[in-house]
Amino acid sequence: MKNQLLAILPMVLIFVVFYFLLIRPQNKKQKERVQMLSLLKKGDKVVTIGGLHGSIVDLNDERVTLKVNDHTRLTFERSAINSILRDPAKVEEKKAEEKEKKQEKPTEVKEINNSQEKTEEKKTEQAESSTEEVVKEETDKETAEKS
Repeated sequence: MKNQLLAILPMVLIFVVFYFLLIRPQNKKQKERVQMLSLLKKGDKVVTIGGLHGSIVDLNDERVTLKVNDHTRLTFERSAINSILRDPAKVEEKKAEEKEKKQEKPTEVKEINNSQEKTEEKKTEQAESSTEEVVKEETDKETAEKS
C-alpha cells in the first residue's frame, strides 16, 4: 500500500508544480484580458493583435470598428484587441502617485522599526534591572549569612 502511494506521489507533485507555474498564471492573464475587453469604450486608443493602432468609433458585443486615419475605418472582432493605449498624461500621474507611495512606505517602515527598537530596549532594561535586583538579593543573603 505504501509503495503504491510513493509511486503516485511524484505525479501529484508534478501536477501541483504545473498548476502553480503554468495553469494558474494563465488563468489570471485570461481574466485580466476578459476584463480589459469588457472595459472597452468609444474613443479608446487600442492596438490589435496584428499591431494596428486606432481609435474605437463603434463597438458591440462581438465587433469593434477602429478609425485608423481620417478616411479609414476597419472592423475587427473584439477579441482581436491586444491592449488599450493609455493617455501619456494619465500615465505620468500614475507614476507620480506610485513614487509618492514608495516614498511613504519607507518612513512607515522606519517608524515601525523605531517602535520595535524601543520595545526591545525596554525589555533589555527590564531584564538588566531584574538581574541587578537578583544580584543584590544574593549579596544581601551572603552578608546576612556571614554575620
